[in-house]
Amino acid sequence: MFARIASHKRILIPTLVAVSAATAFTLYNSTSRSFQSESSAKKVFIGDNAWIDLPISKIESLSTDTKRFTFKLPTPDSETGLIVASAILAKYVTPKGSNVIRPYTPVSDIHSKGEFQLVIKHYQEGKFTTHLFGLKENDTVSFKGPIVKWEWKPNQFKSLTLLGGGTGITPLYQMIHHIAENPEDKTKINLIYGSKSPADILLKKELDEVAAKYPEQVKITYFVDDSASATDYQGKTGYITKEFLQENIAKPAADNHVFICGPPGFMTVYSGKKVGPTDQGEVTGILKELGFTKDEIFKF
Repeated sequence: MFARIASHKRILIPTLVAVSAATAFTLYNSTSRSFQSESSAKKVFIGDNAWIDLPISKIESLSTDTKRFTFKLPTPDSETGLIVASAILAKYVTPKGSNVIRPYTPVSDIHSKGEFQLVIKHYQEGKFTTHLFGLKENDTVSFKGPIVKWEWKPNQFKSLTLLGGGTGITPLYQMIHHIAENPEDKTKINLIYGSKSPADILLKKELDEVAAKYPEQVKITYFVDDSASATDYQGKTGYITKEFLQENIAKPAADNHVFICGPPGFMTVYSGKKVGPTDQGEVTGILKELGFTKDEIFKF
């Protein structure tokens, strides 16, 4: 999913030939991350299907049920090797020996060196998140990847409508940050992001910074179910309605694309759920009512 041995001049001594061949075979077939070609040494997730254990270097609480985990890469100059938009797989092994594997999208810059970050919500019945939230700094988690969701190309569309709910902001933020920070990419971005309360708006500081830095390119509208708990909240209260979308997002067109990510209920209301990792399923819900088709929507 996701070493070349340098050729040598012919050696005429049979014993040396045998030793050299055996050594080359061992190196070539090794799955250990201690041996990498020079060109890939700085990229950690190279699609070789090998798991790598990485330590947690920092844990930050973002809301009552969500944390940001920073993981340390093997060397200070290592990069994840990810592209936009892509995710990685995380794994832990239960006491009974079963693998629990989940996909996550890093929210750090794909070119960040030495570390990467994941924003993860704890679900009470979630096996992986319950395990992860019980870990502390210097504990390790197994990862492999990448899982490419959408290979973004600069100026692929004139404008993007991004619809997010809850932790569904992570792949959308990855796109926003990457596009806005590329001076060659002129794509306009319109993010509509729904959360339970102002305190549950994940990555708000980072999102606001991007919008303030690139006001002509990035527009963000926040929606919360209940704003009574925050006196300084600047956004809308209630659900993201069909009427709001009809008046505030670009109409269906070949040069406008919708990317959407959120919990199952959110997806059902606005676009319909994905059938599987490679099957987007039919477009239903509010976006269908607004005239959007499968060719104009991507579901993370």
